[in-house]
Amino acid sequence: MNASLPTSALDALEWSWAQYEPHFTQLAEAELTIETLDEWMLSWSHLSKLAVEVFNRLYIATTVDTNDQKAQDRYSAFLEGVYPQGKAAEQTLKEKLLDSGLQPENFSVQLRNMRAEADLFAEANLPLLSQEQFLVAEHDKLTGAQTVEWEGEEITLPQVSLILQDQDRDKRERAWRGMMARWQQDREAFNELWGRFMELRGQIAANAEVDDYRAYRWHELLRLDYTPEDCLQFHDAIEQVVVPVAQRIYAKRQEQMGLDSLRPWDVDVDPLDRSPLRPFSDADELIEKTGGIFDQVDPQLGAYFNTMREEHLLDLANRKGKAAGGYCEDLPLVERPFIFMNAVGTHDDVQTMLHEFGHALHAFESYKLPYAQQLQYGMEIAEVASMSMELLTAPYLPESGGGFYSEADAARARIEHLEGSLKFWPYMAVVDAFQHWVYLNHAAATDPANCDAKWAELWDRFMKGLDWTGLEEEKATGWHRKLHIFQVPFYYVDYGLAQLGAAQVWANSLQDHAKALGQYRHALSLGATRTLPELFEAAGAKLAFDVDTLGPAVELMETTIEELEATTPSSLDQL
Repeated sequence: MNASLPTSALDALEWSWAQYEPHFTQLAEAELTIETLDEWMLSWSHLSKLAVEVFNRLYIATTVDTNDQKAQDRYSAFLEGVYPQGKAAEQTLKEKLLDSGLQPENFSVQLRNMRAEADLFAEANLPLLSQEQFLVAEHDKLTGAQTVEWEGEEITLPQVSLILQDQDRDKRERAWRGMMARWQQDREAFNELWGRFMELRGQIAANAEVDDYRAYRWHELLRLDYTPEDCLQFHDAIEQVVVPVAQRIYAKRQEQMGLDSLRPWDVDVDPLDRSPLRPFSDADELIEKTGGIFDQVDPQLGAYFNTMREEHLLDLANRKGKAAGGYCEDLPLVERPFIFMNAVGTHDDVQTMLHEFGHALHAFESYKLPYAQQLQYGMEIAEVASMSMELLTAPYLPESGGGFYSEADAARARIEHLEGSLKFWPYMAVVDAFQHWVYLNHAAATDPANCDAKWAELWDRFMKGLDWTGLEEEKATGWHRKLHIFQVPFYYVDYGLAQLGAAQVWANSLQDHAKALGQYRHALSLGATRTLPELFEAAGAKLAFDVDTLGPAVELMETTIEELEATTPSSLDQL
């Protein structure tokens, strides 16, 4: 069955639907019995993996060079000519399996998910979902083109982040205002694009006959183990437990810097007047040293990373014309992940590398499962994989552990990371609460002015400690600066839930590192074959939204920061 399918996605990068269709038709028309089930499932898996890998390779090509017109054309051709038909054909095969009453081994969660997808499926949405991907590509192009003039040179916005670490406050303010001016310059373009996203998503929800786009997206993301109301409870827990801690972090920074008020350009510089951490000079050094860390954590992790290095599956350096952000993309046919990021030499880049390799590890560990559908795990457990990696590798950041830093600088880096994690939860709550409001108030949220007002209101609720006086427009348009809101709606609370899961994995590792690492890798190897609460449990954690679970995690982070601060020299010691 499907014997004529290529074994390499590279041979199908320019396939039209006419070349995919016979293989889907053959599977749809094949007799499905208990005797033929395994062969049929493996054939379907091969076909699905081929299509997914082709799509992902085409997407990767558009992000590594946003000016590559041939790559854009190939990607567009797939979105227009293959993606909608492929989704429909996949749905036909899912329904064939459901109708058969057969259950492949270790497939109960997939069948549950397929039933949910069948309930949501609407033929009329297929071209709209393709249109949405075009808008995503348009958003990528808009952000990829954003540069600012700085001292006679054109630089990218990620490069501005280096200047925001400079000790010269006036210089930081000029850089920050220059970056904001570019966002304000593009304000109408983002607002216009937002209007098209909103119109499209409203129609998608209507076609699916659900109450609103939130209900649609919840189903689409297969969030079958928790509810929107759970997320609202999580926001409240964050407001109660984390916001006061984050406020203390900002107050400590303000005091250390001797400032009357803490402004947005004061949050990235070292508060003790130390030079910015410069862990590496180029992408090659980043690769070499993170590879050393992974070897220390577990030789198998090091072996996986070395495979990615040898097979050129890492595109890490920032450059003009490269799409913003970072990601790990799956190439399931060759059973390899691909990591993309925009490294400029900061500790944030180190964290991004560790984070994305957590995703890569998840892919490597789950490739052992036989069926493509078992690899389609949810975003929440995917982010447990990445965020746990950041915490589990932290002890190896010093040069003595194969890493980047002296002991003092490693402690400083860990403090920055943990403080960043604590400050993240309130920001995540802003992003998530904003989207709940947007899609429950669709008509109002189509007007960007209303979005500005709601974002500012939520910012004031959760983000306490920064002075935005005179910067009201910049504050209110902060939603423009969060890619997820445009491209992957509701994909953000996943990070908050995962960070709580990862904190529990980390807490376990402090008691028994080998056991915690074993549980973590075991959970990742399960792919999507267990429910989300079961996957968290396998990792030694609990899927939770409440103060009782969040509180101890926050306390551990704050206590660890205090312990690390006792080992780092003060600004006086630097003189």
